[in-house]
Amino acid sequence: MSSPSPSSNIAPYPQGPPAGRRASKRSKLRVGTFIEPSTGERSRRTFTLRLPLRRRSVQAALNGNGTSANTAILPVFSDQQSVSERSHAAAHNLRAGVVRGFQWLNSPTGRGVLKCTLAYTIASLATFLAPISDFLGKPDGKHVVATITVYFHPARSAGSMIEAILIAIVAVAYAQVVSILSMCTSVLFGSVWGNPALAHTLVLVVFIGGGFGFIGWLKQRINNPLVNVGSTLASLAIIGVVTKETAVLTSVFSNQKIIQLLKMLAMGITITTVVNLLVWRVSALHLLRQSMTKTSTALGDMLAMITHGFLSGAQDELLSKEFNAASAAYKSAYPQLTKNLREAKFERYFLGQEKIYQLDRAVVKSMETLAQSIGGLRSAANTQFALLKESFEQADQPPLSPRMQRTASTILKSGKDRSLVLQAIREASDEGDDDNVLPGSNRRRSDVSIAPSFRNSGDIFELFIALLGPSMKSLAYTLSEVLRDPPFGSAPKYEILINDQFRQSLTDALGLFNDARAKALHELYKYLEMDRTRSEQIQADFEEVAAACGHFSFSLQSFAEEMQKYLDVLDDLKHESQLKRRSWHWLVWWRSKDHHSRFFPALPYNQVPEEQEGLIKPIKKTAIPKGIPDSMVQRRDTYNWEAAKDQSSRVVATLSQNLLRLMRRLARDDVRFGLKVGIGAILWAMLAFIPQTRDVYQHWRGEWGFLSFMIVCSMTVGAANTTGWARFLGTMIGAGAAYVNWNVTQGNALELIVLGWLMAFWSFWMMIARGQAPLGRITLLAYNVVALYAYSLSQKVDDDDDDEGGMHPIIGEIVWHRFIAVTAGILWGLIVCRLIWPISARKKFQQGLSMLYLQMGLIWKRGPLAILLRSDCSRSYLKSGEMTALKKYAARLDALRASAASEFELRGPFPAAQAGRLMHCANRLLDAFYAMSLVTQRRGHLTEGERALLLYTAEERKALCDRICHVFQVLASSLMLEYPLTDAIPSVLGQRDKLLAKIFRFRKEHMPSRTLQNIDRDPQSLAAERANSYVTAATSFGPSFGQTGNGSWNNSLRGSIDSLESNIINNNNPLAHVTVEERDYALLYAYALVTGQVAEELSEVAREIEGLFGVLDKESILLQ
Repeated sequence: MSSPSPSSNIAPYPQGPPAGRRASKRSKLRVGTFIEPSTGERSRRTFTLRLPLRRRSVQAALNGNGTSANTAILPVFSDQQSVSERSHAAAHNLRAGVVRGFQWLNSPTGRGVLKCTLAYTIASLATFLAPISDFLGKPDGKHVVATITVYFHPARSAGSMIEAILIAIVAVAYAQVVSILSMCTSVLFGSVWGNPALAHTLVLVVFIGGGFGFIGWLKQRINNPLVNVGSTLASLAIIGVVTKETAVLTSVFSNQKIIQLLKMLAMGITITTVVNLLVWRVSALHLLRQSMTKTSTALGDMLAMITHGFLSGAQDELLSKEFNAASAAYKSAYPQLTKNLREAKFERYFLGQEKIYQLDRAVVKSMETLAQSIGGLRSAANTQFALLKESFEQADQPPLSPRMQRTASTILKSGKDRSLVLQAIREASDEGDDDNVLPGSNRRRSDVSIAPSFRNSGDIFELFIALLGPSMKSLAYTLSEVLRDPPFGSAPKYEILINDQFRQSLTDALGLFNDARAKALHELYKYLEMDRTRSEQIQADFEEVAAACGHFSFSLQSFAEEMQKYLDVLDDLKHESQLKRRSWHWLVWWRSKDHHSRFFPALPYNQVPEEQEGLIKPIKKTAIPKGIPDSMVQRRDTYNWEAAKDQSSRVVATLSQNLLRLMRRLARDDVRFGLKVGIGAILWAMLAFIPQTRDVYQHWRGEWGFLSFMIVCSMTVGAANTTGWARFLGTMIGAGAAYVNWNVTQGNALELIVLGWLMAFWSFWMMIARGQAPLGRITLLAYNVVALYAYSLSQKVDDDDDDEGGMHPIIGEIVWHRFIAVTAGILWGLIVCRLIWPISARKKFQQGLSMLYLQMGLIWKRGPLAILLRSDCSRSYLKSGEMTALKKYAARLDALRASAASEFELRGPFPAAQAGRLMHCANRLLDAFYAMSLVTQRRGHLTEGERALLLYTAEERKALCDRICHVFQVLASSLMLEYPLTDAIPSVLGQRDKLLAKIFRFRKEHMPSRTLQNIDRDPQSLAAERANSYVTAATSFGPSFGQTGNGSWNNSLRGSIDSLESNIINNNNPLAHVTVEERDYALLYAYALVTGQVAEELSEVAREIEGLFGVLDKESILLQ
């Protein structure tokens, strides 16, 4: 057999593609050995990473997207239909609607709506049934029982119900304490000491201002929806006693209203708890298992599609509907995962399963780490796509041969053909022989006497896929199948069904991949080493692609290692669940942490290195990121005194700084919000204590306006606008429905119960099914305070109700009074939020995003590679928990962005689209940061060549890190100050090119062939040649590397060349005799690749900022 020609070293493409399909080399990859996860057997059958069509249809049906023929809606008003066909279609649609309705009612959402409606109907009987009404006493307001079932509705898990009960108990206790103390103060100062004015002032300032201010502070501090509901419940109870009743106003102690409120609160909480636990009980433990399964499946789908896209060289895979659906599934499942974990904590602790909760938490933490690894894997794939695209778009490339044109069209092509690439790995007859044969060639791997001639970076990618593609696909298949396999059984037990074989299968698959990866990279760099006829720039381009391939494979390996931890935690969870041990150590909460740690040893995702403990502060549970940190504020407050310490008095400086420090504490967002709520409450409630306005307050039912103010008052102006509009619209709908129902029923109790059930069903459907909780809640509350209140008036209650008809309620007057009171309260809340220390969501978003960019710049300045030298590969530039904190911070910024869209300013609406793109850039930057950490954090040691390269390029890498940090700071400052950027932002790519040029120079000095040739050469001539080669390499980068516009070189570059000549002549280069292999360059090239991705994202951020604030050029006039 004749030996192959150089042009056929890589498998040749066929003369032409088959009809309807372009030829693809990667569609003819050899079969790779993969591990069957469930059995651990090694197999070589055909398989695919793409989700089967049948499985997609099943998932669509499970997600509610599938529609059977029996429930499909048929067209009725088509012109081509006869009368009988239209009648048949209408009857079919009616049956389909009924079937769909029953199916929905039997769904978790439908059951939740029915449970809430049942609880509300039972609670409304406290108003309609005389025995229960008499038990609650003569005062009005018995509709509060139904109100409680609206706030603490039973459509929640048992764990959430336990939390709600605890919060309700605390809220009721707090309201009772404030009510009793305010009444005692009024009696003491008003009746005993005869000073009612002082008594009213103390009640206003201390118990209304202080009491409601504390409620506002607590709402912001804890930032829990149930706490917000509990604060509303406490506000309702305090308002009903302090401002509505006459006991406090007349300085008379009366416990009648206090006891009634206590009865109503206890009755409402009992009703909603009984319905929650006895009717279709929902366990947070089961919900947690479901959300874990959904999250795991979504991660498996994303992993398979990212790997499939990388192997096929098709970025379209990551832009497909399937990948977007999998990503959306994870984004929707993850918030539910964290929510269910919190609710499951109450159930676990209540049942004495503390250890199982700790393991549940560890599983969630491991899923978070896997999701971060997916982001790093996607970042590595995007880097490869960019390199492939760049390699075929370079204008100075020579014309491609027909074979390379087919390669380029295969790699860059999009459309239906791309989905056919790498559909399946074909079978091979002999595993051992096939592994040693390059695709499309008759030579074995061991025969490397003829090196392939690479014409383009795409050839490097082709060779890498030929060498490692099957093993990479096999590992991805094993990983994705493990993730897609449900770790828990079906309802109702959800037993842990994790296959014990998964751990060993994954270990075997990872071992096969590691062996194949080492061999593939060895072969790849061997081919690169043998062909030295190309220029340094082309060699660097080839090695960038090779490094990108190695970067992706290493990221996949890191993901597999994280999967091992995930399976370990699942095994521990399975073992602990089988033991069924119970403990209630949380009851001894006063014990030390050391005592607690004996019962809960450190888990895999709870371990923190000693040198990193305490360095990462957890993100506080607040809805608003702080923005400017305390360290910056402290420096602002002290630098003037430090600059003038010789001219100022030390006593004055100390007193001033202490006073300023106190004022800064009072100026915190949570403290200011509490003060703002307290001031607004005092100004509103004083209308009930001033004799001249007391009648107006009682006539127009000012207590409902007071409650509306407390509900509308939100942390940011945007949130207040959203809540205020929902309350206004809900009041109109609820009051209008109550007006109609009362006139239709003429006050008949049975008819009101039925219509109230329908109203409650619609309201809870809006709250639970449509996700519009504020609108649905306020609508039903408005209905309560009109319809139920009107019926209670007709039953001879003790109330000053003559202006609303007494025993013959005037429904129009009641509706009008409630509407005016609620509207006034909404307006007052908006005024207070806007005028008294306004907290703008758009400003907080602006500050928070600026701090996020600045923080990322400071993190990168640590030096992802420099820290490997400083710590001998024992530390990563990302500290433990830092990426999770950054991700959570970014998620809070996204929530702020949604709130900022509701804020109105005279300057115009909030640029939501631009802000969304800036957040996308920030998330992609975080993915790139994590991808870089994967490259560095698991290196056991540096080779001699890697250490030499890092030392040799230390100055350039430091300059590059400083430049990236500088650009981050410039962009953050522009966002913070809303200043336009200049057209002279420092270039990151220029510094990156200098780093690549330094690598070129190192390569020139350490070429084996050059080393042998230069043994007997004159040092002066050798230095001149090396310096000239450096200039030649640098020339290829043009102006970005120091060349001026007229072709001359700047002094800095010439000085570097002179220094190079001096060092070589004097033999001062300590790295001259270091042996460097091709694979040693991979670490630096991977660093350069991620740096290029960071630079691209920074350029995108700069373009968005320029679109927002403009650009300053040299003709701009600023001095006016």
